[in-house]
Parts: sequence; C-alpha cells; structure tokens
Amino acid sequence: MHQIRVALRGKGVVLMGKNTMVRRALRSILAEFPQFERLLPHIKGNIGFVFTSGDLKDIREIIIANKVAAPARAGAFAPKDVTVPAGNTGMEPGKTSFFQALGIPTKIARGTIEIVSDVKVVVAGTRVGTSEATLLNMLNISPFTYGMTVVQIFDQGNAFSPSVLDVDEQELIDRFLSGIKTIAAISLALKYPTIVSVTHTLVNAYKNLISVALATEYTFEGAEKVCHVFDGL
Repeated sequence: MHQIRVALRGKGVVLMGKNTMVRRALRSILAEFPQFERLLPHIKGNIGFVFTSGDLKDIREIIIANKVAAPARAGAFAPKDVTVPAGNTGMEPGKTSFFQALGIPTKIARGTIEIVSDVKVVVAGTRVGTSEATLLNMLNISPFTYGMTVVQIFDQGNAFSPSVLDVDEQELIDRFLSGIKTIAAISLALKYPTIVSVTHTLVNAYKNLISVALATEYTFEGAEKVCHVFDGL
C-alpha cells in the first residue's frame, strides 16, 4: 500500500475505509448524485478507492505494477501453480525424509540434499498444505505476490470493467469502420439513403452512366476520357 501511495503521488489518491461506512456515505448523497448508486453493488470484500483525474490506463498500470513477494501460508488458496526447481537445497541429509514424504526425488551431493527434478507442490485454486508451506519457507521460496488490482472503473457516472482499457485506438477505429461498412451495405440493399451510403450511391450511378455511354453513342464530359481509352484499345 505504501509503494502504491508513493507511486501515485501527484497522480491519484488512495482511500480505504469500512464498506458499511462507504455505503452509508454514498446513500447520503444519492438524492443529489443518483449516478453513484451504480457503485453500491461493488462495495464488497477488501476494496478501496483510487481518485484520479489522470489517464485511467496509466493509473491502472501503476497500481498493478506495485506488488510484493509473499511466502506460502498453510490454508491459503494458491493463485497459481508452484513448482520447486531442481538443484541443490543446501540442507543437511537429515531432512531427506521430509522431501520423501512430499514425493520429491532427491539425492545427496557434496553432503547436502539435491532435488533431482522440478516438482509441482501446489496447484492453483487449491489450499496450500502445511507440509508444502513449510517446505517452501525452508527453501526461501516466496511464490506468491500481493498487491492491489482494479476491479471496477467509475467515470462520468458510468461503471465499467477495467478490461475496456485494454481496447486500443486501432481496434476502436476498426470496429467503427466495420459498423460503417455494415450500415452502408444495408442502406444500399434497401435503397434507403444514409450519410454513409450516399457516396456509394453516387459512384454506382456514375458507373451506370458510363456503361450507357460505352454501349451507345451518347456521351458526356465525364465519360469522354473513358470512351477515348476504350477507343484506343
């Protein structure tokens, strides 16, 4: 938390509080600011607020970048798989039975215990066992990280998922252009003019006029160049 507060200095402010008090504070201003009601369903669990007027994507990157290593605790849910790497542990041979109990293949090398191959000792989504936690602490392995993550964004009265920030400008442009093409196609098929289809309608009409000029003796200024080209061929 201290790292995050320091990193956000001048860019944002972190505010933590009891959920009951936060909900009570929000409800007290709903009459004047009804848009804040959208926040109430998200006031649950271990959450806090980050107030900022800066770029939301940059602020999120700062928040999630500040994490600290943490040891495995017995009974805690593992957020990811944990594998003990092969190699010398530096432990005395008397602790070999401890590794055997966990099914970890070892050998004695230069008077110390050496793990023969990588072994997965914790599976993501399961609770960390007492023996596994003890082993990881003995090996000075801190497999997990703790920090803050962004679960919801509130901007100009709207609440939305932070995944929206992953949509880059080019993707927005591509989706916008795809929508324009779809509208233009529907408009042309229905012969219903819209702003996006007018250009296509004019171009298609011009093509029809040129086709008539090529098939008949009728000509006009816009078709003369095309006719001269075909005459040359």
